[in-house]
Amino acid sequence: MASSKGEILSDAKSIYTPLSGKGIHPRDAAQHHCEEAPKVIKLSFNESKIKPHQIDAVAFSLGPGLGPVLRTGATVARALATWLNKPLVPVHHAIGHIELASLMTGAKDPLVILVSGGHTTIAAFAKRRWRIFGETEDITLGNLLDAFAREASLPSPGGPTVEALARKGRDFIDLPYVVKGNDVSYSGLLTAAKEILKKGCDMKNLCYSLQEVAFSMLAEASERALAYTEKDEVLLVGGVAANERLQQMIREITDEHKASFYVVPKRYSGDCGAQIAWTGVLAHKSNIQIEVEKSFVRPKWRLDCVNIPWR
Repeated sequence: MASSKGEILSDAKSIYTPLSGKGIHPRDAAQHHCEEAPKVIKLSFNESKIKPHQIDAVAFSLGPGLGPVLRTGATVARALATWLNKPLVPVHHAIGHIELASLMTGAKDPLVILVSGGHTTIAAFAKRRWRIFGETEDITLGNLLDAFAREASLPSPGGPTVEALARKGRDFIDLPYVVKGNDVSYSGLLTAAKEILKKGCDMKNLCYSLQEVAFSMLAEASERALAYTEKDEVLLVGGVAANERLQQMIREITDEHKASFYVVPKRYSGDCGAQIAWTGVLAHKSNIQIEVEKSFVRPKWRLDCVNIPWR
């Protein structure tokens, strides 16, 4: 829950954690959201000390994401908006990441590097839209780390576990490095890491090497985009933005181009309601809303297909 002044009044949540060794199953995640939604809504109102009738609008993630999960969130939002007779405001998940990070850091017009389980995107704003200057051609950076961690039977969530082991690695293992223009490709890197894992190796060195290659690929593409756009700010957002080694690499290319580096606070790096709430405030101020009857979720909604009137 967020105020019109940019205050995060509540960020109540209940995080779905898949069974050890397994990825997120859309149906199970949707069931979790369905069961937890009433408790989270109640907690949010209690934390914010706001009464239901006092809110101005109900924002929800229209996409992108897993269909069953999006539909569960949309159903809850529709019910709440209808019950309270409040406007229903659609929010793009990735824009939620960007806008909350901009609010928290003060970044005004950055080159954005969005890295999470669902996104690996390099973008800059121009003419009412976020324009894509680089992205993954297959799996995302977050998906790479999580999939490798599952294969290695590492504790969930995979990213922080890989990072912790990588800090202890010393010997570099050669792995595929694939950058195509401004785009990156991680599927071959994942396959190679799995094959090396099967043959037996030092886990610390493999995690270290996996991070170095994956992050270097992204840093190269980001530096190329930064040189082209000539932005004087770089904003690192998304769940993987919490990784300190990735932060170090992006900071180095930012310093090289004499730009300011910003990174979303760790607390708000992953998916959270505060992202949707604050972006919903911005959208509501711009008179963006959607009729309940037309609020179909968009699992494959691209970032560069969204008009943004408030920037």
